[in-house]
Amino acid sequence: GKDVKQCQNIASRMIQKKALMHAQAAYWVSIVVVQWADLLICKTRWLSIRQQGLRNSILNFGLFFETLLAAWLCYGGIFEVLGTQPIRFTHWMPGIPWSMMIFMY
Repeated sequence: GKDVKQCQNIASRMIQKKALMHAQAAYWVSIVVVQWADLLICKTRWLSIRQQGLRNSILNFGLFFETLLAAWLCYGGIFEVLGTQPIRFTHWMPGIPWSMMIFMY
């Protein structure tokens, strides 16, 4: 009787820990996605993005590198050290509406 409850409790804690690790990864990736808009609005403080374009190779490299680093930290095997888990691509999306809101503001 009690042994079965104990095993269920341990399994429940493991599931909760895994869910927390997924949530931490998704939160961190959302911050990265919102930083895309932050970078672009700082760049376009005086001139619009249509006037300036994205011809700045350093800026483009920064956006690409930040995204690549986020993907590597999520899927590259180091996630156990960071307390995260690999996430589905759809979990990269929650930050996009906030990013668009920041950019439009």
